[in-house]
Amino acid sequence: MDFPYLSIIALSPIATAVIILLMPKERGENSRMLALAAMIIGLILSLYMYIAYNQNLPPADARWADTLMFVEEHGWISSIGVNYILGVDGLSATLVLLTSIVGLGGVLISWSIEDRPREFFAFFMLLVAGVQGVFVAVDGFLLFFFYELAVLPMYVMIVIWGWKERREYASMKLTLYLLIGSFFSFIAFLVLYFQLPEQGLPLTFDLRVWSEAQFPFQIQQIWYMPLFLGFAVLAGLWPFHNWSPDGHVAAPTAVSMIHAGVLMKLGAYASMRVGIQILPEGTVYWMPFIILLTTINVVYGSLIAMRQRDMKYLIGYSSVSHMGLVSMGFAAMNLKGFTGAGIQMVSHGVMTALFFSVVGMIYDRAHTRDMDKLSGMMKALPWTAVAFIIGGLVSMGMPGLSGFIAEFPIFLGVWQGGSMSLGGTVFGLNPATYYPALAIISSLGIVITAAYIIRAIGTVFFGEYDGHKWHDMRPILPIDKFTLAMFSIILILIGVLPSVIAPIVESGMTPVVNRLIEAQQTATFMDTVQSAATHFLHWLGGA
Repeated sequence: MDFPYLSIIALSPIATAVIILLMPKERGENSRMLALAAMIIGLILSLYMYIAYNQNLPPADARWADTLMFVEEHGWISSIGVNYILGVDGLSATLVLLTSIVGLGGVLISWSIEDRPREFFAFFMLLVAGVQGVFVAVDGFLLFFFYELAVLPMYVMIVIWGWKERREYASMKLTLYLLIGSFFSFIAFLVLYFQLPEQGLPLTFDLRVWSEAQFPFQIQQIWYMPLFLGFAVLAGLWPFHNWSPDGHVAAPTAVSMIHAGVLMKLGAYASMRVGIQILPEGTVYWMPFIILLTTINVVYGSLIAMRQRDMKYLIGYSSVSHMGLVSMGFAAMNLKGFTGAGIQMVSHGVMTALFFSVVGMIYDRAHTRDMDKLSGMMKALPWTAVAFIIGGLVSMGMPGLSGFIAEFPIFLGVWQGGSMSLGGTVFGLNPATYYPALAIISSLGIVITAAYIIRAIGTVFFGEYDGHKWHDMRPILPIDKFTLAMFSIILILIGVLPSVIAPIVESGMTPVVNRLIEAQQTATFMDTVQSAATHFLHWLGGA
């Protein structure tokens, strides 16, 4: 029997959470060490899998099922086709490693938590387990199980340890948005499940079988949007993004790191894995509309971030903008765009974890996040200044850093998306005009991002230093310095040596793009939103 790498990565945090909760209350301080041990074990195993996969990349024409490694498969509820199936491809192996890195950083940043540390680290472990479980799940039922497990601890952690002024509102808003989104996705998923016998397939939740299914074009037209958008809510897709900045602001630092660093990627990953890969013809039909939403994401998010004076809100809306680039890469429907989207998930995940670490350190010492009240932090907390500048340059897409390696292929892929030889027009426009126009419009987000990042750096870190006001500010702890250095080095390493991530992400995206290429032979672009809505209403009347 092969060693159960994935089971340990996904389930050991759950076991750790149970052990922590069973500990006597007077030994709650030990919860930190247990959580740290679980994260270190997960990081070691994740790193090993990442390196092993990168050394054995599958061929470009391989099907998704053939690209999976470290597969674990056991029967579970055979009567309805539910099985315990885990596995990773190039993308999921990368995201598992990302989660381990951000999770470790979250534990280290939370080391000084004194308010019920036992319960805090237990719920944090459950949150990490849910995210890891989604990335490694190959069974659809298991994916939904871990998806809900990742969402529910967020509510508890924000309500108990979040910002007092916003925590109840933000936690309820976040939970309702995400649960309603997953409800629509699950309904669409069940409709497709009961369609399997009509395709000559058994009733199963095995996504390897689903990835080979050929659902009728009419079914894909109707159910693609509920399936894709239900997950895309968690990815912050406009106009379903409004929960995200409030969740960022109200959450404690470690939860903000996980929230922006990996939880939003969970939504993007699930929408790609369960939406795009399973319903490729529906993707081809609807993506010209979705790419319009992602363009609004990028520009609108950056404009709203420009107006913020609270550092957490600034980063929260910046995340909405940058996650729009991930969905935009998917909407390009070519390998360049998909590969850029995968790298952007990693780059943005580390970058936002770095940002929220810095803001958490400043807030713990200055007791404010208001940029108008913070000034001269370079003298008081130089480590935070250097780390924020590195994160800011990544956010701006500066060459030599991970942001450029991610964003350039996305824009290139969108520009080339108009060259696809598909029938139909997009809102009356030729695709060769429509896609490049959106690429140009969305590039405004880069300019706006540079403006608010430079302003934040100048205001918070290089303004006039008030030695009397900040004379008693505590210095950065060694454990905090290690966390900032870890995140910064990763962002620089990806930018300088993109070969450490680009090939493995591309290998994970290739089978999905191959499905889209096949679908382009039969599907066409939607002509207008009205025609799609008419089609949907006609189907409802017939049903």
